[in-house]
Amino acid sequence: MPEHKNSSVVSAPGKVLLAGGYIVLDRDYSGLVFGLSARINVVSHPIQPTQGVHLTEIVVESPQFDDDSWVYGYTPVGGHGGVKVTQLDPGTKPFKPNHFVETTLNYVLSYIVSLPAKQTLSSIHPAKFTILADNDYYSTTTTTSPSTPQRRFRHLGQTISKANKTGLGSSAALVTSLTGCLLSHYLPRSLFDLSTPSGRRTLHNLSQAAHCAAQGKIGSGFDVASAVYGSCVYRRFSPSLLSALPPPGTRGFGRAVVETVNSPDWDQEISKEETDLAEGLKIRMVDVTGGTATVSMVKLVNAWREGNKAEADGLFTELEGEVKVLAGALKVGDEQAIKWAMGKVRRLMKRMGVESGAEIEPDSQTKMLDELEGLEGVVGSVVPGAGGYDAAALVIRDDEGTVGRVERFLGEYSHREGVKARLLDVLGEVEGARLESWDGGRWQEL
Repeated sequence: MPEHKNSSVVSAPGKVLLAGGYIVLDRDYSGLVFGLSARINVVSHPIQPTQGVHLTEIVVESPQFDDDSWVYGYTPVGGHGGVKVTQLDPGTKPFKPNHFVETTLNYVLSYIVSLPAKQTLSSIHPAKFTILADNDYYSTTTTTSPSTPQRRFRHLGQTISKANKTGLGSSAALVTSLTGCLLSHYLPRSLFDLSTPSGRRTLHNLSQAAHCAAQGKIGSGFDVASAVYGSCVYRRFSPSLLSALPPPGTRGFGRAVVETVNSPDWDQEISKEETDLAEGLKIRMVDVTGGTATVSMVKLVNAWREGNKAEADGLFTELEGEVKVLAGALKVGDEQAIKWAMGKVRRLMKRMGVESGAEIEPDSQTKMLDELEGLEGVVGSVVPGAGGYDAAALVIRDDEGTVGRVERFLGEYSHREGVKARLLDVLGEVEGARLESWDGGRWQEL
C-alpha cells in the first residue's frame, strides 16, 4: 500500500429508511433515515507510469470479489465537455462493465477539470481506487469456525454481479465514497475539504447527480443524503435540478455539471437535529437472504396512487405524521411511543402493499416480525424503505440478554420455517461520509 501522503481513504455509511417509504419520492413528504455502521470505503493511491501502464489510466478494483477490476482511459471533450472515460478491454479476462463506477468517474472527473479554478486534464494522473465493503452489505452462505479470525473485508468467493445484497444501500454508499475519494485525491483542500459544510454540500450534490444518472432515473435521493450526512429527516430535491444535464462525453457537459453542482437552487431539506438514538437503544438489521425488485414495486405503488388519489394521499399524510413522531420518540427513548409509531408505520405500509399489489411487507416478513416483537427487549420493527425482502429493521434494548434472545429466535425460526434469517452486526449510527485516518495495516488489500 502507498504512503499516507499519496493516499486518501473516504468511507460512506449504508442506510435504513425507518419511516417514509414511497412517500419520500414526493417533495410534499419526508422520510426518517438512519445511517448504518456498515461502510463502503474507497482507498486511493497513484500508479507510477511504467511499461504497460498508460499515462491516462485509472484502475478501480473490488478485491473482495472474483476478478472484479475495471481499467479506464480518460480523454478531454471539446466545447467545455469535461472528460470522457472509456473502459479498456482487459484482454485476458471477460469484459465486465460497472455502470455505477463508470458514471461516477465521468461526472467527477468532468467536474474537476471544469472548475473555474482552472484545473486541467494534467491534474488527473494515473491512480488506483480500491473499494472495500463491510461484510454486512452482502448475504453469505459460508460459515467459519469460531477459531477462524473474521476478516473485516471478507472475500465473497464470487463475482460482484452474483453477490446477494442485504439491501443496506450499497450503490449510494459506493457512489458517495468513490466521489469523495476522487475529489480528495485530485483536488487541493482549498478546493475540496470533506470536513467543511461546503465540502459536504459539493459531495452531496455531485453524488446525487452521478447516482441518479447511473440508475437511469431521478430518485428521491434519501440514500445518498444519508451516505453524505448520516441520520436525518429528509425532504427530496426538485427533480428539475438534474433533468436538463446533457450526457457525458457531449459538448457542454463539464460546464453543466459544475453549474448544477454549485447551483444555489438545491432545495432538499436535511434535518439532523431531529435524529438521534437515545442511550440504551440500538437499531439492528435482520437479513432474510432475499432482495427486492424496488423499481417494479414503485411502479405498482405509483399506478395505485394515480387511480386512487384521495385514498393514497390520505395514507401518505398519515405516514408523514409518523416520521416526526418516530424521530422524536427515538431521540428521547420513549419505548411505548416507538412501539406505537413503528406499529402504525407497519400497518400503513402493509395496507399500501395489499391495495397496490406490491409486496411491501410480505406475509413471511409479517410473521417473523410479529414473533420478534413478542421477545423481551424488542421495542419495535419495520420492513424499511420500499419493503420486500431486504433486511428488516429492529429497535431493541442495548443489552446482551436482548441480543441473545433475538439470535436464538432467528436460529429456531430459520430451522422451523426453512429460511435463512440472521442478525447482522451492523448498528444504526448518525455520522455520514468521512475522511478516514491512514493506517496501512487497516487498509491492506485482500
